[in-house]
Amino acid sequence: MNSSSDKQTFKTGLYYGLGAYLTWGLIPIYWPFLEPASSLEILSHRVVWSLITLFVVITFVKQWGLVFNSIKIKKIAWLLFLGSIFISINWGVFIWAVGNDRVVDTALGYFMNPLVSVALGLLVFKEKLRPLQWIAVVIAFFAVIYLTFAAGSFPLISLTLAFSFAFYGLVKKIANVPALPSLTIETIFAAPFFIGFLIWLYGRGELSFLQEGISHALWLSSSGLATIIPLLFFGAAVIRLPLSVTGLLQYLAPFLQFLVGIFIFNEVVSSAKWLSFIGIWIALSFFSVDAWRYSKKA
Repeated sequence: MNSSSDKQTFKTGLYYGLGAYLTWGLIPIYWPFLEPASSLEILSHRVVWSLITLFVVITFVKQWGLVFNSIKIKKIAWLLFLGSIFISINWGVFIWAVGNDRVVDTALGYFMNPLVSVALGLLVFKEKLRPLQWIAVVIAFFAVIYLTFAAGSFPLISLTLAFSFAFYGLVKKIANVPALPSLTIETIFAAPFFIGFLIWLYGRGELSFLQEGISHALWLSSSGLATIIPLLFFGAAVIRLPLSVTGLLQYLAPFLQFLVGIFIFNEVVSSAKWLSFIGIWIALSFFSVDAWRYSKKA
């Protein structure tokens, strides 16, 4: 930091980053307030109310031109359509897992995510892994293999969250569209399906939004803000902080989810999961040290 301006920029970015990852880490506490809505109804409301919120934000920051210019390019439109599928899967599995007392599994998935992203970089972009990165990927791989055999079941929730978000990041990187316009386009693509599902629920008389009182309706409608606010914080953080810092901050969210699962949802963590977590944490420590050392050399 060479000046007070640089220090202030870093400090502001750190606050935004902490705001984003604290929100994502503690958000499992929020989802039970949306009961008795089903996981799919909650996801549908999240998409629909996010779209409404994004329309307001995009209008306020005057970025509709970026939205229309991006969606007119066929390759970008297809990539962001794929992105909408990946993020819908990620949100849906996360909501279902929280509603079924599997918060610890979500934490494990988001701890795995950075390492899956590294592996995708290796396979798709032919990126070269440095020695510590190779060690991290190998340790994480064997931790997942051990969990699969020791627990006697495939860690489907954790791996689905890790891979869906990693592929979401991959298509976003290839599309190379700024955060707000790309998120708006993705939500526009996803919204018709979820609006249709809500209409179908209404036709069956099973739409909890209209049946559980004004308080329940307000909780469901707030899901748009719960989605957009941390994303806006994140966007403000990444332009102010070094990547090495944002890379380290991202582990705050799954760590908090892990604590929420154990101490608030009273989930039991098996010895197999504990050992797998330890393996993932060791892998992430190698990964973080490598990222920090590399950023210092750059």
